[in-house]
Amino acid sequence: MKKISFILFTVLLSVSATAQKSLDELLQLYNTRSVPYISVEELRMLQLNEEVVILDARESSEFETSHIATSQCVGFNQFSAEAFSEKIKDKNTPIVVYCSLGIRSEQVGEKLKKAGYTNVQNLYGGIFEWKNKDYPILDLSEKETDSVHTFNRVWSKWLNKGIKKY
Repeated sequence: MKKISFILFTVLLSVSATAQKSLDELLQLYNTRSVPYISVEELRMLQLNEEVVILDARESSEFETSHIATSQCVGFNQFSAEAFSEKIKDKNTPIVVYCSLGIRSEQVGEKLKKAGYTNVQNLYGGIFEWKNKDYPILDLSEKETDSVHTFNRVWSKWLNKGIKKY
């Protein structure tokens, strides 16, 4: 019995480590870490205790399905650091950029850094990781929802909690 318990424990530990490692590997494949990561736990603390500008680098249809409270949809395809500079003049403003997993948001963060912003971070795991940790997300009417736009079925495997929308 002890041997079976040990084997079961080892398998569960292995599966858990592999899932996390897989997200690490995915982000290493697509990202350069040119924009430092912030964890969902760290962002939640900032969101509750300090002023931070939160930017959603997903497209408007994704944002409309759900988003992190107080975030602004800046999109990815049409994002302009110059236009953003008109809204936020202080280049030292704390800014966290997120997308589904943290890939598109790194590119938006790079544009912000090139525009002179000095305090830009990329949300590790994006809104998927946020929802996977049971943090609240809001729909377009600012009501809490469980729906998350996962872009497509391939990327949806990274969302473990909530209702997947495409």
